[in-house]
Amino acid sequence: MPNYYDMIKEYQLRLLPHQAACEASMKDYLAHEEGIDFESITHVRVLKKSIDARQRLIYVNLKVRVYVNEQPEDDAYTPIIYNDVSSAPSVVVVGAGPGGLFSALRLIELGFRPIVLERGKDVHERKRDLAAIAKTNVVDEESNYCFGEGGAGAFSDGKLYTRSKKRGSVEKILNVFCQHGASTSILSDAHPHIGTDKLPRIIENIRNTIIRCGGEVHFQTKMTRLLLEHEMSSGSLPVLEGLAVGVEALDLKTNTYKTFHGSVILATGHSARDVYRYLSDQKIPIEAKSLAVGVRLEHPSQLIDQIQYHSKQGRGDYLPAAEYSFVTQVEDRGVYSFCMCPGGFVIPAATGPQQIVVNGMSPSNRGTQWSNSGMVVELHPEDIGADVSDALCMMRFQEKLEYDCWIQGNRKQMAPAQRMADFVNGKLSANLPRSSYAPGLIASPLHFWLPPMISGRLRAGFKKFGQMSRGFLTNEAVLIAVETRTSSPVRIIRNRENLQHVSVEGLFPCGEGAGYAGGIVSAAIDGERCAEMAAAYSESVNLT
Repeated sequence: MPNYYDMIKEYQLRLLPHQAACEASMKDYLAHEEGIDFESITHVRVLKKSIDARQRLIYVNLKVRVYVNEQPEDDAYTPIIYNDVSSAPSVVVVGAGPGGLFSALRLIELGFRPIVLERGKDVHERKRDLAAIAKTNVVDEESNYCFGEGGAGAFSDGKLYTRSKKRGSVEKILNVFCQHGASTSILSDAHPHIGTDKLPRIIENIRNTIIRCGGEVHFQTKMTRLLLEHEMSSGSLPVLEGLAVGVEALDLKTNTYKTFHGSVILATGHSARDVYRYLSDQKIPIEAKSLAVGVRLEHPSQLIDQIQYHSKQGRGDYLPAAEYSFVTQVEDRGVYSFCMCPGGFVIPAATGPQQIVVNGMSPSNRGTQWSNSGMVVELHPEDIGADVSDALCMMRFQEKLEYDCWIQGNRKQMAPAQRMADFVNGKLSANLPRSSYAPGLIASPLHFWLPPMISGRLRAGFKKFGQMSRGFLTNEAVLIAVETRTSSPVRIIRNRENLQHVSVEGLFPCGEGAGYAGGIVSAAIDGERCAEMAAAYSESVNLT
């Protein structure tokens, strides 16, 4: 019998769902399989967790740290110390999404004072404007699902899974979320998720850290132009070059202009179209980039559970709401699921009038009766017949599609929709299933009016997905149009080495809005990298 007195040891376990459901069950398994005295196991800490649902018998794979006659560490995460920077040199951060907020926190770590400007409202005020969309069919152009404290991620889901692990430390980003109130389960889950119901409090805690350390956070403060040390002119249009020394911003509460000084991290998010137009008008180099465009597909969550877990009983008592991921190629373009939200809602994500845009979110318990995912088609500028030198061509394509969708939705926030099998078979749906989309659905022939490059590939993709997963292609599911905000339609061109804009020193394009990230964690990582480069730049030019 091995001697297991006073030890801390890690094990790889493969358990049935009920065995992995609680610490007592894991202790019992360790006692039987490893010969450890049950009473001596003081704690079992889950380090990694994933579900293997490839076969009919579902397993939970765990990496655990077992404490035998030992007490676990106080914290499951490593806290970061943020010192007072109230007297430190300033860096202006435009945008309070994950890119901007993590830029600000990293600046504080490095001894710089962040000045965060956010065009939208704080998370609490923002909630009222979001609730009003379904009631009034009016979208506040500055406070909506994309604009406001926390950015597009704050009220859209909170998924933290990313493949961008070579750009920075994913573990550190997750630790920062835990330090500000997230469950430590995000450190172990294979696909970590906070939930739209819990994210606002965490974002508010991050804001309080910034302010407590001497930084500034200004809401309803909209950047209108960059402040540049040198202005040159060429013909009738100004060409802005040289050194970014701050920004001018409009205080939307008082309708007055203010200036903020320092090098600039531009983290405006993927829907700040006015910023793209400003950069284009001022001949500051940007370029069009590829997009993924399509619909939001909503199934009954019980059906997805039954399909993914190979059981008529669905998830049962011990498994979470099931996820799925599909990808295929149709006519040399990717067709794939995006931002899958098990047990979630479909939400209206427009940022202005005469637009319909849909997205998905899930509460932390993923407990609704619906599951949804973006189903999108990869598009390149040449696919829409655009001049590739036109940096705003993909943005205008987005706008046209969103406007067409608004027309189809009776010029309200009602979303045009079609049952899934009807779409594939080219039939108008006589009626629609119940949906989580609060403003309501209106039956529409998406197969007819969506651009053929999208509808044709989606139809072919759905047929393949139905073959991969029996029961997935069904009229119990509904397509809700239109999903266009999967990423930025523009890339703000920056140098690879120092992350500065190619023609404006001291300007650091950051995150999703700059075309260099996709999702909360990758944007946060990019925000940290931009903060490091902005700090090094400020020191090198003696802005300190």
